[in-house]
Amino acid sequence: MREPYTQLYVHLVWSTWDRQPLMSPVIKVAVYTCIKAECITLKAEALAVGGTADHVHVLVRIPSTVSIAELVKQIKGASSHLVTHTVADAQSFKWQGAYGAFTVSKPLVSSVRSYILRQEDHHKAKTTDRNMEVAWDPEE
Repeated sequence: MREPYTQLYVHLVWSTWDRQPLMSPVIKVAVYTCIKAECITLKAEALAVGGTADHVHVLVRIPSTVSIAELVKQIKGASSHLVTHTVADAQSFKWQGAYGAFTVSKPLVSSVRSYILRQEDHHKAKTTDRNMEVAWDPEE
C-alpha cells in the first residue's frame, strides 16, 4: 500500500454566538454549502451536514493529514466569512468559539448520519438524542 488508508469518522457540533437563532433558511443553505466545499478543499468527506437555527452538526471522514482542530477552524472560519460578506442582513453572524468533536465507529456512521440529516424534525418533535446534542451545550 503506497498511501495511508484510514477510516476516521468524526461528529462535530457547534453553535451560533450565544446560541442565538442566527441561521435563517438562506444562511443555512450558504453555510452548509460552504462547509461541504471546505471539506473537499481539505480532502475530507462531509457525510452529513444539518442543524437548526442555532447550531450545526457535521459528520465527516477526515484524512490522516488534517487535524480536527484545523478542520473545524477552516470550516467555521470560511462559513462565517462567507455569510457575513455575501448574505444581506447577516453582518452580526458568528459562531461560538467552542465545538464538540466525537469519534464515530464505522458501524454507527449510518445512524449518526441519519440523525444529523433529520435535525429539524428531532428538535420540533423533541426527540433529540442527548448524547448527540450535549456537545454544543456549554451548560453541560
